[in-house]
Amino acid sequence: MADRTPRLEIKNLVRRYDGRVVVDDVSLKVYPGQVTCLLGPSGCGKSTTLRMIAGVEMQDSGEIWVDGKLVCDTVTRVPPERRNIGLMFQDFALFPHLSVFENVGFGLGGDRAKRAARIREMLVRVGLARFETSLPHELSGGEQQRVALARALAPRPRIMLMDEPFSGLDNRLRDGIRDETLDILREEDAAVLLVTHEPDEAMRMADEIALMRAGQIVQQGAPYNIYNAPVDRDSVSFFSDINVIRGVVQGALTDTPFGQFLTPGVPDGQAVDIVIRPQHIKIDFDRQGRGPNPTPGDGTPALGVVQRARFMGSESLVEFKMAHDGSILRATVPNVFLPSEGQNLWLMIRRDRCFVFPARQGTSTA
Repeated sequence: MADRTPRLEIKNLVRRYDGRVVVDDVSLKVYPGQVTCLLGPSGCGKSTTLRMIAGVEMQDSGEIWVDGKLVCDTVTRVPPERRNIGLMFQDFALFPHLSVFENVGFGLGGDRAKRAARIREMLVRVGLARFETSLPHELSGGEQQRVALARALAPRPRIMLMDEPFSGLDNRLRDGIRDETLDILREEDAAVLLVTHEPDEAMRMADEIALMRAGQIVQQGAPYNIYNAPVDRDSVSFFSDINVIRGVVQGALTDTPFGQFLTPGVPDGQAVDIVIRPQHIKIDFDRQGRGPNPTPGDGTPALGVVQRARFMGSESLVEFKMAHDGSILRATVPNVFLPSEGQNLWLMIRRDRCFVFPARQGTSTA
């Protein structure tokens, strides 16, 4: 996409409230037909960024560009209604006294015949043609969400901004509605910027994820790369539970009860956190006090005592108290695996699934 003009580009956006920086030098590009997710915890600046792009809030510094044209900096400001940007929020904001037809057509220009044709086209697209005369309260939550989508897309916006639009839906409906919405957005060739705090939603919907923390984008890339090449320990833990093993580097190696880990480029004496997700811990049975033989890929086995085991539906979660230091490690296993409390098992850690970061203050497991 390097030779294409971004549909949306924001450069070095900054926003302060009462002297506190809530959006700190944020830049990103979104291309036509691309879905980018601003992902991060509540209060990290995601929604504020969206409001600045929409034009309902003014940045303190930085620039917003649409199709290569400046729409807002600290001098120039195109009004929100002239930016050709669609908006969808957690609250569908449908007018309760207007029919579905009237809600979709609200604010839509053109003569009456063209306007009616576009409304009916969008209702067919979202599967609600038979609800033209219905009022919002007569619809389900998923149907209301589709009305809001039809209304946002009716003016053919070049950019669609979505702020937690699926969070109010029942979990059983959410995946289907998200997939339907994504298909329609891509057919419209809109550039989509979706705000969410749910990693699963970002992984499911996004072509690119921009991970935000404390007002800054700390990592940006394809979902696969964000998940498998995290920039720090917090990035790993945002997507999944983690286990952390503490060690100290000597000669580019770190000794642990699970064997040595390669830590090239880290100075001697530096403490490091070795981070591994529960699904990447391997479990083997105790053989009269002995575990499996060490291997280059899985290292040295360490003895753990089962504290509890729970079946979670598609996997089992097993919590261990480690014999060498009393720390707690958690492992997940596909399907049903429910060892008894107090049972001895041996754990091994896949070297190719570990992340090593400079140690920070705190306990050795998380």
